[in-house]
This record gives sequence, C-alpha cells and structure tokens, in this order.
Amino acid sequence: MSMAVVGMIAGMALGFAGYFGGFGAFLLVAALGAVGFLAGRFADGDLEFGDVFRTRHERRDRRR
Repeated sequence: MSMAVVGMIAGMALGFAGYFGGFGAFLLVAALGAVGFLAGRFADGDLEFGDVFRTRHERRDRRR
C-alpha cells in the first residue's frame, strides 16, 4: 500500500472523527494515529527508542 493511500485513509478517519465526534474526537484520533505511527516505525526497525528523546544537538554530534 502506497503512502498516498495510507495518508488518504488517515485523513478520512480524521475527517469522520471531526464531523461526527467534534473537535475533541478529532484530536483523540490524531493523537492515537501518531502513537500508532511511532509504534509501527519501532516494529519495522526504522526508529530506535532513543531517537524520539534525543535533541537535535545530540543527533548532530552523533553523526560526525
């Protein structure tokens, strides 16, 4: 599944949540979607736990 399709599905889910549940439901769906995205990246091995909490300065020094 392409990233465009995934983005479209996520946008539709947010749209439905906003329309039927109001702004609070929109925010809840957006937050849970972000958590799910990070969990998927961790599961795929594309992201390490320390990458989320490391500052930009620390990342720059580590790449050198």
